[in-house]
Amino acid sequence: MKILITGVAGFIGSHAGGDLLACEHEVVGLDNFDPSYDRADKERNLQPLRDHRCFEFIEADIRDPEAMREVVAKRGPFDAIVHMAARAGVRPSIADPVGCQQVNVTGTMHLLDQAVRQRPRPRFVFASSSSVYGNNSKVPFSETDPTDTPISPYAATKKTGELICHTYHHIYELPVFCLRFFTVYGPRQRPDLAIEKFARCILAGEPIGMFGDGTTSRDYTYIDDIIVGVRRATERCEGYEIINLGSRHPIAMKEMIAAVERACGRKATVKQLPMQPGDVDRTFADVDKAARLLEYAPSMPFAQGVARQVAWLRGTMR
Repeated sequence: MKILITGVAGFIGSHAGGDLLACEHEVVGLDNFDPSYDRADKERNLQPLRDHRCFEFIEADIRDPEAMREVVAKRGPFDAIVHMAARAGVRPSIADPVGCQQVNVTGTMHLLDQAVRQRPRPRFVFASSSSVYGNNSKVPFSETDPTDTPISPYAATKKTGELICHTYHHIYELPVFCLRFFTVYGPRQRPDLAIEKFARCILAGEPIGMFGDGTTSRDYTYIDDIIVGVRRATERCEGYEIINLGSRHPIAMKEMIAAVERACGRKATVKQLPMQPGDVDRTFADVDKAARLLEYAPSMPFAQGVARQVAWLRGTMR
């Protein structure tokens, strides 16, 4: 297949690109190097892909409709579009909600507009988020649960993206899978995310900030498990489906910090801070649908995954 991946220089996008190339698909990768974190980190993510003969990279912004038209017209037709590009994160979305909307909603619509101009129409895989569940009281979170009460602009844009995808499926019969990722971690994780940020601080002998009392929990999901789900969604996408990709094993923040301490080989100096607006109390994925449709079976033990991430991080800090 010939596949377009947006956000290919990011954490999940770069892993997805490498996996699809390893499976002998042709990949066109697109990224605008958003300054949310250092371009050098994204260039490092890209380097293994750039060396592959079946990879082409385009620097462009999904907010630019003419650029998206040109990508699809000149590099297509594509068998699939894997849409990872986003203005990610709860706190950045509170700081800049309009910017979050422009990337996550308007940018997504530009891609969908170009996808439906293709014949035959490509499969469209949309990267959504567990944040759409808000503070859902029922666990585990199922795809059939209500998602009408997001508590951050980021969550609201991801829910909007799912709805827009459904609209394009309904009108144009575009095949769409929306994948709700649950707190993905592993090598190349974004520097603003907790495991990466805490590990960097601990290795540097700096204190870490723990929001709340440490009892909030997340369904941390290792990148290799996520990428299997992404690849199978890309290969099997038909109709319209929303699918959770998680680990099924929530980890409390205090337990996460302890795992990072063990991997780093030293104790953390922890500063307790107030809970942040927009942060949910917990996430917990029901992955029965993913198992049924994608043969998805996450297998990475949390402590082992953290150890792999910290080992990778040490290599980048030398």
